Amino acid sequence: MSTTKIKPQNLPETLVWYYIVGTYLIYYLGAQYLLAQLLGFFLVCYLIQQWWNQTEETPPEEKITISLSAWVWILAALVLLGATVVNHYNLDLGLKRFIESLAAWSRTWALFGLFPLAGHLNIRPQLVYRAISILCLQSLIIIIIGTLAGLVNIPNITYISPLRSLPLNGGQPQYEVDIFHTLINSRMRLFTPWAPALGLTSNIYFFVILQEQNKRLRWIGIVSTIASIVGSVSRAGMVCLPVVLLSSWVLTNFLRPWVLFIAGGISFLASIYLQSLIEFLTTLKDNLKKARAGSSEARDGLERIALYRWQTEAPIWGHGISEPGPLSVGRKPIGTHHTWLGLLFTHGLVGCVALAVAMIWSFIDLLIKSQTYKTAKLGLQIIMVLGIFSFSEHFDGSVFVFWPGLLMLGIAFREGQSLYNFPKTQSNIQPDYQ
Repeated sequence: MSTTKIKPQNLPETLVWYYIVGTYLIYYLGAQYLLAQLLGFFLVCYLIQQWWNQTEETPPEEKITISLSAWVWILAALVLLGATVVNHYNLDLGLKRFIESLAAWSRTWALFGLFPLAGHLNIRPQLVYRAISILCLQSLIIIIIGTLAGLVNIPNITYISPLRSLPLNGGQPQYEVDIFHTLINSRMRLFTPWAPALGLTSNIYFFVILQEQNKRLRWIGIVSTIASIVGSVSRAGMVCLPVVLLSSWVLTNFLRPWVLFIAGGISFLASIYLQSLIEFLTTLKDNLKKARAGSSEARDGLERIALYRWQTEAPIWGHGISEPGPLSVGRKPIGTHHTWLGLLFTHGLVGCVALAVAMIWSFIDLLIKSQTYKTAKLGLQIIMVLGIFSFSEHFDGSVFVFWPGLLMLGIAFREGQSLYNFPKTQSNIQPDYQ
């Protein structure tokens, strides 16, 4: 078991380390929605300064080189910003709503460009693994305390952070804080704004935890993330974990002859029992919907409304803002339960294509690199998690809690460049924790 201590060695590592291990302190202050945005912009400003000041004499390990994949995400974020400008102009939504939308973009889609870019700073992936391991340990302790409090009927205490009163501050869930978090008779959300966001974040953290070299912390993290997924009662979260675990293993080993042989056998058997397999998957889908029938009905209604209004009202640039749905869906905002339909409604075909290109590009890039590099496999798993959740959750609204996953994407993007030495999948060399 590795007992090597990992400490931050530079300013970016220090900020990332203390933010992650101090997540619950930030959560109880209700400051995550603000500080995650500030951290992303600060890290990118620091990167620009480092890049501007580097010379031919700069040591190779300190040089900044931006990968093409990071530029793709930056471009996607800028396209979404451009779509926001155009749709507000076309629909004459007014200056107030335009400023609110710019502020919302800076806290959501902008972070999808900022944190992968920040991953090109000299930040060791092992530091992120260890910080998230410590956060998962804290989560497990909080789950145990909250569950015990629930068993002895200690009432939960919920409050709204005073930061909610700041201008352009977003919605209430981002500032709502619970003291106790229990597995009993409630959907747990821990430090996230809502339960599905915990399912998404826990899935990402599960795959990050698998890279931790300390076995004790790794197993604690595995237990903590699985408990969080179960406690969130997120159907997507429960399906996502085994699907990504299995499919990522196949994708990163499919060039091996014995894997191809087994895959051929499975394909042959699947062709024989295709009808039974289809019936099983259909039954599984129906059972998942019946598990929370009211939620499924509302989701289906919101999806139909978003698709119809996108096609008939604003197909190219979208409506610019989300709108409350009818009473039949509980007045829930249109497009908030599906990333792609939500983008079509608010940013039109332009915004949807921008995200699709970034996701597909990243998947292909990381799939190729994952045949050789460990961190690229983690990046591939993160992209797959986001891909699965994109059909059940508008994940840009919770990016301020799973941003470490985007930071790891950036670290994975830079992998394979000559300036960095990453452990290879087939290598027995242990990561350098010094």
